[in-house]
Amino acid sequence: MLGFYRIATALPGLRVADVAWNRAQIEELAIRAHQQQCAVVVFPELSLTGYTCADLFHQESLLQAVRKALESLCRFSRELDTALVVGAPLPQQGRLYNCALVIQRGHILGAVPKTHLPNKREFYERRWFTPASALPENSTITIGDDSVPFGSRLIFRCDQHYAFAIELCEDLWSVIPPSSSHALAGATVILNPSASNELVAKADYRRELVQNQSARCLAAYAYAGSGIGESSTDLLFGGHHLLCENGLVLEESPRFERGNHLFSADVDCQKLSQLRMSETSFADNPIPTGYRTIPLHPVLPIGELQRYIPPHPFVPGDPQRRDERCEEIFSIQTAALAKRLKHIGSPKAIIGISGGLDSTLALLVTHRTFALLERNPSDIIAITMPGFGTTNRTYENAVTLCKALETDFREIAISQASLEHFKLIGHDPAIHDVTYENVQARERTEILMNIANKHGGIVIGTGDLSEIALGWSTYNGDHMSMYSVNCGVPKTLIRYLVEWVASRSEDAMEELLMDIVNTPITPELLPRDEQKECTQKTEDIIGPYELHDFFLYHTVKYGASTPKVRHLAALAFAGKYDEASIARWHEIFVKRFFTQQFKRSCIPDGPKVGTIALSPRGDWRMPSDASFGGWL
Repeated sequence: MLGFYRIATALPGLRVADVAWNRAQIEELAIRAHQQQCAVVVFPELSLTGYTCADLFHQESLLQAVRKALESLCRFSRELDTALVVGAPLPQQGRLYNCALVIQRGHILGAVPKTHLPNKREFYERRWFTPASALPENSTITIGDDSVPFGSRLIFRCDQHYAFAIELCEDLWSVIPPSSSHALAGATVILNPSASNELVAKADYRRELVQNQSARCLAAYAYAGSGIGESSTDLLFGGHHLLCENGLVLEESPRFERGNHLFSADVDCQKLSQLRMSETSFADNPIPTGYRTIPLHPVLPIGELQRYIPPHPFVPGDPQRRDERCEEIFSIQTAALAKRLKHIGSPKAIIGISGGLDSTLALLVTHRTFALLERNPSDIIAITMPGFGTTNRTYENAVTLCKALETDFREIAISQASLEHFKLIGHDPAIHDVTYENVQARERTEILMNIANKHGGIVIGTGDLSEIALGWSTYNGDHMSMYSVNCGVPKTLIRYLVEWVASRSEDAMEELLMDIVNTPITPELLPRDEQKECTQKTEDIIGPYELHDFFLYHTVKYGASTPKVRHLAALAFAGKYDEASIARWHEIFVKRFFTQQFKRSCIPDGPKVGTIALSPRGDWRMPSDASFGGWL
């Protein structure tokens, strides 16, 4: 489904050295994985025998039982689309190797021996096994009647996005894990059959290791640890399983579970492929040599996606993390503005205040910056400029906010100046078109710029990332400033930033800021109705900002196609927006994103705060005359 593949890890019950019994548990879980449309299921290290067989690994009876079990698994797998990754000891030319074997549709496709053998403290694998480095290139091993590719550099590929490779347990702990090379060679999924014993705090370290490696490799990482069925003579194995994608834990098992268990997660291999193309540091590394590619049998597409798609990808769902994120963003904004003010020579700051979200956040950032620089807030010239559409609510909130922060507050009405300008250009003020609106926006910007010149100050921009993406600004009007503090913050996050400041303010300020948060988003450029209420709500015109932020995130960060963006949005906003509404608003997003690039080509300086930014000097370079037809 649009680049998603269901990856599973399996924790079978285990009897040490009872190969036939272990095989039966593997088969039971393999059937479950097939029924759940898993592309691959990975079992723990040496899952056919158990990791803790010790000197029994050198017993011919055990090795014969393994050969029979592999032949049986091949026959069993003939009707399964799911690829099985099982662990077994394999003898070859007088040596024994700790291996993971890939079985699908009746065949063993490849055998991967362990590269790094731990031989310290509780581990002494070199007593029984030989590392993969002992094998010559392009080795094969005979299993039954088949000659099977045998080596650590095998890539099992299904299509251009989904391909997996294997490293075993200690390999991940090495200085340069084999998975780093596997990823550079094209594997988007790394599978790790493991036998990592439990010690105090080891699970935390293990989790961080898997997370970090998945992020470093821009890959999905499935880790399957041996369970409590292993011998407890000296060690205890907890059955820790993890499925991560680019640093994010998608699924984590409880430890010390009994019985047979299957854990799965839907990973976005298409997204991983796109990220690798856009992350130049990935492509800077040479493609490793010596790899063999083994084709996988095609897997059936996933039915219903079993993965949570956050509707607000810019906003952490956990309140504590959200507060931490807000504090960090606010610190980035204030530190960036402080640097610019110090560089210029500590000028005054001029800012237009409408009583809306964006200008409120910009003023709060500016006020905190002046406190950081130990400057008087009276050096902030805060100007409210009521016009034809200004409501009492926004006007009173703007006035109260500016006075409460002890700024140099000024009120300059623009209605008369706008009427004079209509006369100059011959525009009928009864025609409420784009000219009617833009005259007001440019009038406000002209006032701010001229007052900045008069007082030797700079104009602080208030526009946010969402408006920049949509071009929802008047060119050379509110589009322009001398430093833009909100340019990296999307609209869905601005609400939380203002709420975060409110939660740390005195009661009166908190009440004021929360009223601003709850005010409908509007430019207030059209005349009020008979009840003097706003007649122009932005989201009624261009669509919900939460949808546009969702579209922006998946389009810019992952290069997702239109069908994929809309499908993910339908999942994320199920029950709130139907597919027709999503398609309608997405079409508006695409058209505006393309046609308004000319505004982004000359936007003011401002700090990037997240992974997505649209500065033409930094993250986003796009021709202003590109065609959007292919996106619709």
